[in-house]
Amino acid sequence: MSDTATVPAAGTKAPAFSLPAHDGTKVTLCGFKGKAVVLYFYPKDNTPGCTVEAKGFGALNGAFAAAGAVVLGVSPDGVASHCKFAAKFELGFQLLADTEHAVAEKYGVWVLKSMCGKEYMGIQRTTFLIGSDGKIARVWSKVKPEGHAEEVLEAVKALT
Repeated sequence: MSDTATVPAAGTKAPAFSLPAHDGTKVTLCGFKGKAVVLYFYPKDNTPGCTVEAKGFGALNGAFAAAGAVVLGVSPDGVASHCKFAAKFELGFQLLADTEHAVAEKYGVWVLKSMCGKEYMGIQRTTFLIGSDGKIARVWSKVKPEGHAEEVLEAVKALT
């Protein structure tokens, strides 16, 4: 992938995936047929921005469920890291381990990043709202973690 990764557009079919979750299950997009899915990609467990974002989704998890949506967090961290992260903050939703970043690549969020003059490949914080029809309803790119979960929840409510 390059720094010009192609993010699937709203209105297109969401790329299928199958990933291990922190709770030991295998999660597939088709397993949520008929439900809205909030699929959010984040760089790394236990880092400041990612923690703010995860806690935001965790705090509103009941509201997402009541609105007919499931929240799934995805990062390149492994299952063991996700287990600790989810338990530490009592998130209440599944974290998916995309250790080979194959799903991040499908969604165009595995990109060339730079920090302190050093370039590396990593996740660009992005959220996809996938409608119950399996199509992408909305995309948030280069997400700012503060208040993001509330904004996504409003979009989920607008779907129904």
